Amino acid sequence: MTTRREQTSHESSELILRAAAELFAAKGYRQTTFADVAERSGISRGSIPWHFGSKEGLLLAVLERSVEQIRSGLAEEPAEGAEPEVAAGFDRLMGGADALFAQPTTKLFVTLLVEALEPGSPIHGRYVEIHNTLRDHCRRRLERLPLPPGLSAETLAVTIIGAGIGIHQQWLLAPERVDPEQALAALRTLVAGAVRPAGE
Repeated sequence: MTTRREQTSHESSELILRAAAELFAAKGYRQTTFADVAERSGISRGSIPWHFGSKEGLLLAVLERSVEQIRSGLAEEPAEGAEPEVAAGFDRLMGGADALFAQPTTKLFVTLLVEALEPGSPIHGRYVEIHNTLRDHCRRRLERLPLPPGLSAETLAVTIIGAGIGIHQQWLLAPERVDPEQALAALRTLVAGAVRPAGE
């Protein structure tokens, strides 16, 4: 049975994680301080290292939580061996991409991408895991759809994930010029041409 102290500790951790994720997404990792997180979360500055050890530990915890949210947010896979009707299978695939784009964690991943690419980055492994999770999910969906000869599900999955991330980056940099809904609709049209037989 959970004690009141353990429950309070868990609630404090959640408040800190939520505040840190919002700040890392808005300001970046380097520009965010414990004082910023304390102010946003309402938890004392001294409690943050008690919960997470260091700023790097907090960042890793934020990313771990975000990976879990992505996994739980992805639609359930169809039953093994099931052959979904093409249009329905395609709509599930692209609907999942739309839902992922709308998640607050997506902005966090885009904002921290440069951090992940730096040599020796503590979050590099988490980013590899995130991309692997997204590609594997997309590939499994595509394997159930009719693809033209010479186009593998893995290659198309890489293309879809890359396009989605690129759209999000452009939107964050120039929201006055980039309409993400229109861009995703265009991506949907392009992918539809690859996975739907002619005349469908």
